[in-house]
Amino acid sequence: MNQVRKYRHPEKRNNPDQPSPRKPAWIRVKAPTSKAYGETRRLMRELNLATVCEEAACPNIGECWAQKHATVMILGEICTRACAFCNVATGKPDAVDPLEPENVAIMATVTGLKHMVITSVDRDDLDDGGASQFVACLDKLREMAPDTTVEILTPDFRDKDGAIEAVAAAKPDVYNHNLETVPRLYPTIRPGARYFHSLKLLDTIKRIDPGIFTKSGIMVGLGEERNEVLQVMDDLRSADVDFLTIGQYLQPTPKHAPVDRFVPPEEFEEYGAIALAKGFLKVSATPLTRSSYHADDDFRQLRAARLAKLAEA
Repeated sequence: MNQVRKYRHPEKRNNPDQPSPRKPAWIRVKAPTSKAYGETRRLMRELNLATVCEEAACPNIGECWAQKHATVMILGEICTRACAFCNVATGKPDAVDPLEPENVAIMATVTGLKHMVITSVDRDDLDDGGASQFVACLDKLREMAPDTTVEILTPDFRDKDGAIEAVAAAKPDVYNHNLETVPRLYPTIRPGARYFHSLKLLDTIKRIDPGIFTKSGIMVGLGEERNEVLQVMDDLRSADVDFLTIGQYLQPTPKHAPVDRFVPPEEFEEYGAIALAKGFLKVSATPLTRSSYHADDDFRQLRAARLAKLAEA
């Protein structure tokens, strides 16, 4: 069995001087208890599929799974990187499952999903970073569930020549890659990534195929400044990104990066208004916003916004 470890940020290890503040009322959610939640969980087990909903301890899992909306996490449950915000296990990954693309497509057909989100762990151990598995999942979904639109949330494919181009050629409906935080915080929060590489990835996708919707997101409450968030918006618009998500960072365990502050809802509303004014087609900015939260409804709104923009031109 592979040795698995959870990331422990060296500067935050058991530091009593830097506790996270108490959660305010607006960030609290109910524990999942619905029958549909249990059915979704059972289906994931039967198909041997992992979900980022569970692995990343998403606060919206009860609401989403009750509607049979789950974000599938391909390429295993073990990540080759160790980000200070992430609850996914880090270690030596298992072999890629050749049955995974078909199981993903079966999930879409069984649940009748109209819009599906697929993400993955980072797989720096693979020659293509796992790009071919994304392509295989997209191809199998087109074959078995042709009416299902597909959104992918990929790693950065850093130092993986041709990976971005291969995934773009498979034509996902939405290509999401999260910047996660402001560039100043990358060395401590996202040490394995590079801000401008991630920004270039999004720009590359749009240049290869302007018809693909591009999407990115950040967390707030990690110690970023307002002007830094606004600069990230400008950087994303320079890459012609269509959709921006902004959500509150929640500390997965006491040994992960602490919450600097809980951003109030009115500040999220302000960020959302500013982002729309900067030209994003769609913005989701609330304390509980996550990359795939309400992804199906958001995709419909995203398409409508593009059509409205084209009609105005």
